[in-house]
Amino acid sequence: MRSLFHLAFHVTDLDAARRFYGGVLGCREGRSTDTWVDFDFFGHQISLHLGRPFETTLTGRVGDHLVPMPHLGVILELPDWQALAARLQAAGTAFVMEPQVRFAGQPGEQWTMFFRDPSGNPLEIKGFRSLDTVYAR
Repeated sequence: MRSLFHLAFHVTDLDAARRFYGGVLGCREGRSTDTWVDFDFFGHQISLHLGRPFETTLTGRVGDHLVPMPHLGVILELPDWQALAARLQAAGTAFVMEPQVRFAGQPGEQWTMFFRDPSGNPLEIKGFRSLDTVYAR
């Protein structure tokens, strides 16, 4: 069964969202009106609607870090993750959690980074050497 996820959430400024999701993250823009815009978020559909972003708290524990909950994310193969991390750093992104490796040498070894979009919505991007190891134990 092939499926895509769809998530709709609020942003405060569509132009800033377009610059960030389209320009910095490199997501292809889809349909839009004057109150929302769709993006191909790494193969999945997100719909950004004008409104008040969801409330988050720093209650997620990732190693020694507290990260925003809830958050949206995607898992990329490592070369794509590394390229995106470099683009985000070049764009001057303020990271909640700097790009780093977790579980080095263990099952589930992964690279991760947390940051927020211009409206404050938290995002986590993970990288794996092979997507076949995402659920490794």
